[in-house]
Amino acid sequence: MKFISFTTVTPSEDSAPRRLLSFMQLRQLQAKGVFALLLALTAFIATLIDTHRLTAQQTTDPMLQAMQAELAREQALLILPGMQRPYFMEYRLDEQTSYEAVANYGALTREETSHQRVVRVTVRIGSFLADSSSSKGDGAVQVAPLGGNEDKDPAALRYALWTATDEAYKSALRAYSAKQAALKRFQSAPTANDFAPSKPVTRIEPLVALDLDRATWKQTIVEASGLYANDPTLRATASHVQFSSANVRGLAVNRYLINTEGTIVRHGYTGYNATISVGGQASDGMQLARANGTTAALAKDLESAAAFRQRTIDDLKTLEALRDAPIVAAEDYHGPVLFSGDASADTLARLFVPNIEADRPDVGTTARTQGAYSSSLHAPVISTLLNVKDDPLLTTFNGQHLLGSYDVDDEGVSAQPVDIVLAGKLTNFVIGREPVEDFPDSNGHGRAAPGQPAHSRAAVTLFTANHPKTSAEMDQQLRSLASQQGRDVYAVETLGGELVPRLLYVVHADGRRELVRGAVFDELDARSLRSGIVAAGNDAYVANALGAIPQTTIAPSLLFGDIEIKRASDEQQKLPYYDPPALIAPASRSKEGH
Repeated sequence: MKFISFTTVTPSEDSAPRRLLSFMQLRQLQAKGVFALLLALTAFIATLIDTHRLTAQQTTDPMLQAMQAELAREQALLILPGMQRPYFMEYRLDEQTSYEAVANYGALTREETSHQRVVRVTVRIGSFLADSSSSKGDGAVQVAPLGGNEDKDPAALRYALWTATDEAYKSALRAYSAKQAALKRFQSAPTANDFAPSKPVTRIEPLVALDLDRATWKQTIVEASGLYANDPTLRATASHVQFSSANVRGLAVNRYLINTEGTIVRHGYTGYNATISVGGQASDGMQLARANGTTAALAKDLESAAAFRQRTIDDLKTLEALRDAPIVAAEDYHGPVLFSGDASADTLARLFVPNIEADRPDVGTTARTQGAYSSSLHAPVISTLLNVKDDPLLTTFNGQHLLGSYDVDDEGVSAQPVDIVLAGKLTNFVIGREPVEDFPDSNGHGRAAPGQPAHSRAAVTLFTANHPKTSAEMDQQLRSLASQQGRDVYAVETLGGELVPRLLYVVHADGRRELVRGAVFDELDARSLRSGIVAAGNDAYVANALGAIPQTTIAPSLLFGDIEIKRASDEQQKLPYYDPPALIAPASRSKEGH
């Protein structure tokens, strides 16, 4: 993918030729030799070519043209008698195209495509030191009509920007007055400025679009959702399946961002996932389910139809195995538990990652951030066996494209890799342009869901072990603990919901594993991460999450020394009063269709 990127120092420099060599500089280079002069001239010519290409792309993109024209108009007009003039304004346009198809019980039940444009306008009154903003985010949102030309409609966009700017400015005036009054009620002054300045960035990337083979994937999910009844190896247990659903989803977001500092950004991302979800009940009424899938930044990286079919078969087999599995022991367990890379990534994404995102604390409080680590800077927050880095610039890992990667964040700041934890100690936070105590500047982690305000959010969070062990060594250490303690231990393969074990195994001292059901973890929390991890693997697992803000967590398997497992207290549900309809053999079904 080709793009053009450079950073300027001040907005005024945008209109002047960049990197022009002065006469004195040329004379200095001549003194150093003709070769140095030629190199400098070559670099200068390359810069002119890049600048020309960039200017051409800005000029020919009607959406950027409309945004720049309207921002300039609003800047000139928002000078009202007796009213404060904004010191900062930002326009962001999110153009989103999505596709989703859903199949249930072997039939396509829904297919839809959507395309919309949402603009968000931010207006700040006051100064970088103290302004009208709040921790909840500010500004106004408008849906930009697509008009008659669904591809480009600058007129509709400008109208939406005008309406949103007017609303955002009025809200900022009210918010600034209310905030100043509120601050007078507190003795403690704010511990950080309200906003951080940033150098203007210009970056124009190619537009992205959905690239999904819809026909193939529709066929794939239809077949997968009906495998419980149509596959000869599964038909005997088909009556145990109470729901079987598969879906495929694609998302393409093109984001345009300009502000009064001179930043001009156009970039985008795509994401895709396909999932299968099957479930039923055990003979005692316990609800059971298997749900998982494949997620990728590029459509070509989704698993193949054959792999998705095998995933579904495996899920149906483990669902049946869960029906036959014993309920976890009634006596609460405290002891070693081995988490697979999959389970570790889920655990860390829920318990660790949100706490390194430096969200501004509420007005009047002296906390550094809102997370659990607000007072933990330079203190242990996770096992000394682990280091943690968040690197938005990491685009691939072991050949897999990462959903959380980007070059410029959603506030127009160049992305930066950040060392978060070294040998267990917290050394940094990921942060956007709203400073917190000891962190006055953004490190390129201001991120936003479509139409929403930007907040400090992680991107690609990489957990690595100081002394990694192989899978065989991790298993051996687990069995050794079982022998030392003279009892069985546990291993969890996958989690679901609120970190509830989906596939949990009792591990005997001889290495045998026995599947159990109906268990929950108790006291799996930040303290467990800090003091409970006794070993970490070398088997990094990549978990791409296609949420409102795409993120990636990369984590190894982890061995916890002491986790509590107990029997769930959920009320058992009644079984169906009668059997499901009789299955029709595929051949007979085909004849009925004729």
